[in-house]
Amino acid sequence: MKKGDLGVAVYLLCAVLFFIIPIPNFLLDVMLAFNIAMALIVLFNSLFVKEVLDMSFFPTLLLFTTIFRISLNVSSTRLILSTGDPGNVVKTFGQFVGGNDLVIGAIVFIVLVIIQFVVINKGSERVAEVTARFTLDAMPGKQMAIDADLNTGAITEAQARERRNKIQAESNFFGAMDGATKYVKGDATAGIIITVINLAGGTVMGVMNQGLGAMDAFQKYGLLTIGDGLVSQIPSMLISLATGILVTKASKESDFGDVLISQLFGIPKVLYLVGGTMIALGFTPLNFFLFLAFGLTFIIAGYTIQKNTEVKAIEQEAEAEEESGEEIRKPENVISLLQVDPIELEFGYGIIPLADANQGGDLLDRVIMIRRQVALELGTIVPIIRMRDNIQLNPNQYIIKIKGIQVTEGEILFDHYMAMNPGHVEQEISGIPTFEPSFHLPAIWITESQRERAESFGYTVVDPPSIIATHITEIIKTHIAELLSRQDVQTLIDNLKETNQVLVDDLVPKLLGIGEIQKVLQNLLREQISIRDLLTIFESLADHAQTTHDTDVLTEYVRQSLKRSISAKYFPANETTSVVTLDPQVEQDIMNSIKQTEQGAYLTLDPEKTKAIMNSVEEEVSKLENMGSNPIIVTSPIVRMYFKKLTEDYIKDLIVVSYNEIDNNVELQSVGMVTYK
Repeated sequence: MKKGDLGVAVYLLCAVLFFIIPIPNFLLDVMLAFNIAMALIVLFNSLFVKEVLDMSFFPTLLLFTTIFRISLNVSSTRLILSTGDPGNVVKTFGQFVGGNDLVIGAIVFIVLVIIQFVVINKGSERVAEVTARFTLDAMPGKQMAIDADLNTGAITEAQARERRNKIQAESNFFGAMDGATKYVKGDATAGIIITVINLAGGTVMGVMNQGLGAMDAFQKYGLLTIGDGLVSQIPSMLISLATGILVTKASKESDFGDVLISQLFGIPKVLYLVGGTMIALGFTPLNFFLFLAFGLTFIIAGYTIQKNTEVKAIEQEAEAEEESGEEIRKPENVISLLQVDPIELEFGYGIIPLADANQGGDLLDRVIMIRRQVALELGTIVPIIRMRDNIQLNPNQYIIKIKGIQVTEGEILFDHYMAMNPGHVEQEISGIPTFEPSFHLPAIWITESQRERAESFGYTVVDPPSIIATHITEIIKTHIAELLSRQDVQTLIDNLKETNQVLVDDLVPKLLGIGEIQKVLQNLLREQISIRDLLTIFESLADHAQTTHDTDVLTEYVRQSLKRSISAKYFPANETTSVVTLDPQVEQDIMNSIKQTEQGAYLTLDPEKTKAIMNSVEEEVSKLENMGSNPIIVTSPIVRMYFKKLTEDYIKDLIVVSYNEIDNNVELQSVGMVTYK
């Protein structure tokens, strides 16, 4: 057991024992002195800690000190009633602090109780209650601010986690403090009740057991009772004061004393005014020399502070000039300028309200959700999306960059909504014609007042943040393959290794390097195939990497092992899916035109045949689109990747799957065939 744990246990055990076992008066003196020392320690700690969380166990500490102090109250009560001699400390407080007079002692005791109840405890209780409520109400905003900083790259994941933990700790602390202040209030109430009981019981004991007169007994036990009350109430008041200091503490950057002195005596003209006023008051019937001394002291202090302030200003100016000179002499550090952000969103000043949480904008939250959505959908790591305003852009314009190069742009109208006809709406609605930026579909900008009417007609109505978020999502999906870095692959490998170490050790780096695995994963992502099932992908790579290191061929093996997820993606369950097949002659010509080189395989198909094939593909794809079906072409396994490479420059959204990638329970219907036209 640690020494600290043992000390806390002994402290609480003593409190319990003092309730049960009578203790001698000399031990009571020791414990009362120790109680006063503990109260002072708590007070000065609360005064000088820089943050309230530096005393995060303060609510528990309040309970400990309260129960210990009440146990001493019980012990002193037992000694007062049983022996009439509660020890030196209680007697001294009754005689010296109470002026050895029952009336004076009682008045001092009552004043202390009033100060603690009405002034300190009441204020501390109210501040703790309000602070707890405000802290809880502010939690969502603080969490959003942390997510925004994390999303923009201002802080790291570790720093974000630390800030979230701190917010949670603050919430728990102030919530506990709201209830812990009741301990202090209850302690003071218990002290008053015990004092009354001591006075009444002591008087009765003095009359009945010691043969004293009523007034003599009242005088004797009254002084002891007042002493006992004072020796308990003073530490209680110190703890109550510490509670008030802690819940009202605002300074986090420096010591409390320095901040208080600098804020109170930091303005020279204030001291001049106070000094002049004090001197003027000296010419009234008040003590002239006393007020003159205070007035001169404040004027001299103000003059000294003014001189020190001027000296500090000159020193700071000299340091600033020296630093600027050093900056001029130093060679410029351009390393920070070389870094390129994977994804950037730049926007004009008119879009700033959409990204500013203080103005009700939620674009930052949507960007965070985009990363999570893509990660869940494709199973890959999405880089942090940098967001910044650009005054060179039009107010309502935004651009999206991939690795520092602009890939697309868009324009929105603030306080407007975009209405799109899904194809079946016949009623027209007035607005500003435009195009939806993600899919370049015709749309109309409408106002808030038109929104409900447009939705009733059947239009799809979206707000500007949704437009931007959708555009970013589609751009990320389009470029997700090139955004997958070797470091990202290593992170995915490390994550899989935690549960499948044997598989990872067997594959990397014995059979494949990280670069080769990266190419396979990029090939899958390029066709929007999720790599979330990394276990199946690595199992397939481990099975086939012994026979070939061609990443294109390995990709085809992996796709076949993922046929369940590919089928679920393209072929709805319990439905017959319309597809287009490939003419066997076309497949044969493609196979005959494959040339193998050290850099990989490529097609040498005759240009006329290529043109004829593409004409047929466009015709068959149009047929599928007119039927409302996805453009899917089914080929033999050995031809699939070459046919996909052949068509991807002409039709980017064309889906090409092989027969081995289709689950057995999928029902297909061929509605056409790609052949020479």
